[in-house]
Amino acid sequence: MSEGNRMTDRTIRTVDDVLRLLDGLFAPEADRWTAGGAAWWDDFYTDRSQPVPFFADKPDENLVAYLDRRGDGPGRALDLGCGPGRNALHLAARGWEVDAVDLSPVAIAWAEERAREAGADVRFHRGDAFALAGTELTGPYDLVYDSGCFHHLPPHRRVSYLALLDDVLAPGGHFGLTCFAAGGMGSEEPDAALYRQSRLHGGLAYTPGSLRWIFSDLEEVELRRMRDEPPGSACFGEPFLHTALFARPRPAGHARPGPPAVPGGPDDRPPAPAVTDG
Repeated sequence: MSEGNRMTDRTIRTVDDVLRLLDGLFAPEADRWTAGGAAWWDDFYTDRSQPVPFFADKPDENLVAYLDRRGDGPGRALDLGCGPGRNALHLAARGWEVDAVDLSPVAIAWAEERAREAGADVRFHRGDAFALAGTELTGPYDLVYDSGCFHHLPPHRRVSYLALLDDVLAPGGHFGLTCFAAGGMGSEEPDAALYRQSRLHGGLAYTPGSLRWIFSDLEEVELRRMRDEPPGSACFGEPFLHTALFARPRPAGHARPGPPAVPGGPDDRPPAPAVTDG
């Protein structure tokens, strides 16, 4: 082969190439976000008898609250990292057209079993949501909901996450999130330190200021700690989590009523966090 055609180790040409390189900086056992991480999640979901609070077939309390106060009727929803399907099934029961995606075949099988038992119509997809966006996961969605997926992403995959939202969330649509709250659960290591350590330490914790900065292209509707739901409640709720609701702005002149902002919330929003090298 001539020198002009010879391949070298120069493998970076696109943003996706950079993202894949950064994926590889983490230890294989730390992977919870690529197709290679599916086996870890399969092991996690195989034993249904584990005392894992979110194994119970209960929707998130903040999701129920959003649906109760939503001004419009049901629409199209995407459940990211759906696990055994508890939130997807609740959305379907309330008339929504639902796509739900998870890396784990075991989780999807459990979710499909629950859907059959409930007579619910949910389209479940097994795979990487970033890879499926625009093919199997075709927006626009009126609601994109994530209960516990985002905090398992490494910092560079926030770029992929924001691109997914930009691709599939409808103008005027809402993005709902629950994730580890700083001071409650999850690693508070700086982003750069995670790459030096090659670990995510079980998931990343976020402050309200960090979430506002990351999702600053969206309009904040609500951001608070999740309510602590008692064992007998019909809803899931754990106070070590943040819940957030953001809206994608509509083009000028296309306003439509949505769920009102929750009264009494703090209006002191911290500035964007400084970017440091850890």
